[in-house]
Order: sequence, then structure tokens, then C-alpha cells
Amino acid sequence: MSANAAGTKKKVGSILKRVGLYVLLIAGALLFTLPFLWMLSTSLKPEIEVFRFPPQWIPRPPKWSNYVEALTILPFDLFFRNTLTITVNNVIGNLVSCSLVAFGFARLESRFSNVLFILLLSTMMVPYQVTIIPMFVLFHRLGWVDTFKPLMVPPWLGYPFFIFILRQFFMTIPLELDDAARIDGCSTWRIYWNIILPLAKPALTTVAVLGFLGNWNDFMGPLIYISSQEKYTLAIGLTLFRGQYMSNIAYLMAASVATVMPVIIIFFFAQRYFIEGMTLTGLKG
Repeated sequence: MSANAAGTKKKVGSILKRVGLYVLLIAGALLFTLPFLWMLSTSLKPEIEVFRFPPQWIPRPPKWSNYVEALTILPFDLFFRNTLTITVNNVIGNLVSCSLVAFGFARLESRFSNVLFILLLSTMMVPYQVTIIPMFVLFHRLGWVDTFKPLMVPPWLGYPFFIFILRQFFMTIPLELDDAARIDGCSTWRIYWNIILPLAKPALTTVAVLGFLGNWNDFMGPLIYISSQEKYTLAIGLTLFRGQYMSNIAYLMAASVATVMPVIIIFFFAQRYFIEGMTLTGLKG
């Protein structure tokens, strides 16, 4: 009886710990979701109800016309195309350049590979604010200011954090696969293209999602290099909207919801690979 009682007590304790963990996770999820829910609720309210206290979370009736009016007051379709063009280019550039560099660090032997990799990681210690002025001067002398080039060319030259993620994942792939492929006559390029990349889908998805998030929400880059309104991105377009139509918070919230929805959709469909990639990139150093 004592053994059964001890086992039951242990089982109950385990269940209570799991319930407590789930309660904390749900509370944390609600805490982080609350601002988005408030933004969504405000986007469907008439202007007169935005500052009502206590707030009404479910508008009755919801004013869906806020979205149509908010997205037509300014050329958000043009801002969307600009943002999509920059983001797609940069994601592809990050995947190509970073995977090639990471493959070299992870699979190709060299006396100086570790030194170069440490040097690469050290560039992550330099704050972005330190390089803003030198990069602006460089792009100005190249005649790239007020074009998309300062935003679209650098991703094709690699990004240290993404190189680190991919290199760590590549090192978890057994080297025996490379040896077997070389015995079968595969070149280094074919090993990279036919063996490493197909096995690295989780890490590549992680890089793609992080790159998409960073470029879609980028504010500083377009603010510094773009001055023509027809070249504005969504992030800059929202600030322009707020400056001209600050009196109508509902319109601003509607435009913000429309801007953030692609990010939510992308993460929803890629979350399985994203979580797997983030988990596995730290297994081997």
C-alpha cells in the first residue's frame, strides 16, 4: 500500500507540475498576444469609440470599411510591392551567400578556417549604429542613395548570424556522407547542392523566416537611403500615414494589421521547420 501511495503521490505531483507549466505558458502567450488583439480590436472601431473607457474589446458592429479607407488614403499597394521586392531579393541573397560561406567553414578543411570564423563572429560585436555613417558615405559615392541597391545588394555578400546558424547545422551532418559522395565521383559543388542543402531544410527555413521578418519590418534602412515616396516601404509608409492622419487611430491600426499579417502567415506555415532549425543549430560547435 505504501508503495502504491508513493507512486500515486509522485504521479499527482508530476501532473500538477505539468498543469502549472501550461498555465504559465498560456499566461505568457496571452500577455504577448494582448497588444495585437488590442490593435485588431481598434482597427474595427469607429473613431469615436477608440478612447472609450472601459474599452470595448469586441466592436459592435465592426467597421470593416476602416481597412479599405486606410489602405487607399496612401498608396499602400505601391509600398507593399516595394517591400515585397526588397524582402524576396534579400531572403534569396541570404540563403545563397550564407549557405555557401557556411558550407566552406563546415566542410572544407583549411589551416585558417577557425581563425576566419572567429573573425567573422567578431563582426557581430560591432553595433549597427557604428557603421551607418561609413556605409551611407560609401553608397552615396556609388550613387546608390534613393535607390533600392543599398537595401538589396548587401544580403548577397553574406550575414554573419545566418552564416553561424547554417555552419552549426552543417556540422551536425555526418562527414561520411561527403566521403561516400566523393567515392561515387561527386564534386564539392554537387555535395553542397545535392546532399547538404536537401538535409539542411530546417536551418534554411530558419534563415528564410528570420530574413523575411527582418527585411519586412526594416525601418532604419529605408529611412536612411530612400527619400522618394514612390520607393517607400511599408514601415516608412506607416510613419507617413501616422504623420498625416494621426487624428484617426483606427485607420493607423487597420494599416498596421494589414502590414503584419504576411509575417504571421509566413511564420504559421514555417514554424515546424523554424523551431527544428533553431533547436538543432546548437548541437555541435
